[in-house]
Amino acid sequence: MSLEQKIMVDLKTAMLAKDEKALRSLRAIKAAILNAKTAEGAHGELKEEDETKLLQKLVKSRKDSLEIFQAQNREDLAVKEQEELDIIEKFLPAQMGEDEVRAIIKGIIAKTGASSPADMGKVMGAATKELAGKAEGKLISGIVKEELAK
Repeated sequence: MSLEQKIMVDLKTAMLAKDEKALRSLRAIKAAILNAKTAEGAHGELKEEDETKLLQKLVKSRKDSLEIFQAQNREDLAVKEQEELDIIEKFLPAQMGEDEVRAIIKGIIAKTGASSPADMGKVMGAATKELAGKAEGKLISGIVKEELAK
């Protein structure tokens, strides 16, 4: 079942349950899917990795907004962002823990022969490909910096 089909099923369920939080979040995902499908060069369909990237983009947007709202003491808006974030994350694959990511990055550093912070681009390219959808870019970047600084 594609992401769009899952969203439609959950959207119907949320409508019947009159769940405003879920409706708001699911409609945002549906709108993003429709925009991506009608974008130039999309040919009216999305691959699974494109769906994952789309969800990650939505999650990142919500997290950024959440930080801003919390910094400005706008708890009313922060709560809404957190609710949407929780629902959107349910559709993403399980995220890897920091220890798992660190082990994979150490292996990539060994494979690429990287030895200094100057090699960060080489390591990040391989790490983002291998960990796509499994870990946040911010976490990957932080671990790569730490490992190359040793």
